[in-house]
Amino acid sequence: MTFDFVKYRMWFYLVSIVLIVPGLISLVLPGGLRPGIDFTSGTIMTLRFQNDVDQPRLREAFAGLGHGEAIVQRSDDGTFVVRTLPFEGTLAESADPNAQTERQVIVNALTQQFGPVEILSLDVVSPIIASEIVRYAILAVIAACGGILLYLWWAFRRVPNSVRYGACAVAALVHDALLVLGVFSILGRFFAIELDAMFITAVLTVIGFSVHDTIVVFDRVRENIVRHAGEPFEDVMNHSLTQTLGRSVNTSVTVLLTLVALRLFGGTTIHSFVLALLIGITSGTYSSIFNASLLLYSWNVGELARWFGFGRRAEPARATA
Repeated sequence: MTFDFVKYRMWFYLVSIVLIVPGLISLVLPGGLRPGIDFTSGTIMTLRFQNDVDQPRLREAFAGLGHGEAIVQRSDDGTFVVRTLPFEGTLAESADPNAQTERQVIVNALTQQFGPVEILSLDVVSPIIASEIVRYAILAVIAACGGILLYLWWAFRRVPNSVRYGACAVAALVHDALLVLGVFSILGRFFAIELDAMFITAVLTVIGFSVHDTIVVFDRVRENIVRHAGEPFEDVMNHSLTQTLGRSVNTSVTVLLTLVALRLFGGTTIHSFVLALLIGITSGTYSSIFNASLLLYSWNVGELARWFGFGRRAEPARATA
């Protein structure tokens, strides 16, 4: 039995709009995203303790010293990498020669609580470096979108209007990226969740997963266009989505179960990263089936032209090899 996906395409589009619009509103308002240390400026220090130190207790210690934003990561060799906002006196010494810098205050406090501690390295991330991270992240996303569009255009070159396949795939991945950004914008406003460098990795991973799922569906569309030449494009699309639905859902559920386990049992430092993947991969599965493919149908039958005033609605399309 073939489900009529095409018939309900407007409802699928509406679901996407309802999910994305609140996040877009949050993004365009002042303070749209809450950048973390990696995107602003801060201090990165590597610590080694002689005694065994528990990671959550070390994080609590920094919070008690006025650095509740501190990100504490434990390395395999037992050292800790701590990211905080800039220390007072790190870049310039205090005017009072007898006054302690914030670095000294923190080291003394940690020594009293955990025993002898050694600072292996102390680096300061300047605002200039942070701005370059943001710029390169944006360029990476743009380059990924451009490369995907060109690749799909070439891969589907034997299918009529092959550029539409690439454009619809890019539209789906932009949908997923905007949803992740919008959700984190809202979370930043209400729960003070900040973005770090791993967030970029999560967004790029979501983009890759979204495109992979979309290609699976489009490849089946391409095969069915050849097998069912002359049939209405609506039937070809419904057959293709029905045939790939189970595979797409099963693949996504397997990945999501792994991410849920990481979210429940992983360290707090990767919680935001895992949450971004959970949102993005769920969205990617939905957009590949209900957005990218149906948007391709709407484009082929002339609906996009009618919506945006580029022309009248075309006659029902038929599959042509």
